[in-house]
Amino acid sequence: MPEPPLTVDAGELTADEIVSALNEGRRVLVTVNMMGTDRTVTLRYDGTTYYCDTPTRLLKHETEPEIRTCIRDMGYARDE
Repeated sequence: MPEPPLTVDAGELTADEIVSALNEGRRVLVTVNMMGTDRTVTLRYDGTTYYCDTPTRLLKHETEPEIRTCIRDMGYARDE
C-alpha cells in the first residue's frame, strides 16, 4: 500500500526533505497562498518524471536538479 501524501505548508520543509519524500514514492501536497487564497500544489515522481501540478499548470521536470530549482524558485521550500 502506498504511503499517504505528505501535507505541508509552503516553507515548512527544505527542498532536500521534499525531494527525499518524492524519491521515496510519496506525493507532497504543498499549501501555498496565491493572491490571498490558499491553494494546493501537488508534487509527485513516477520514477522517470517529476511533476509539479499547480492550480493553473502541470509542470514536468526530467531531473532532480530541475525539480529542486522549481521547488526553491516557487517558494515551496524553506531556505536550507
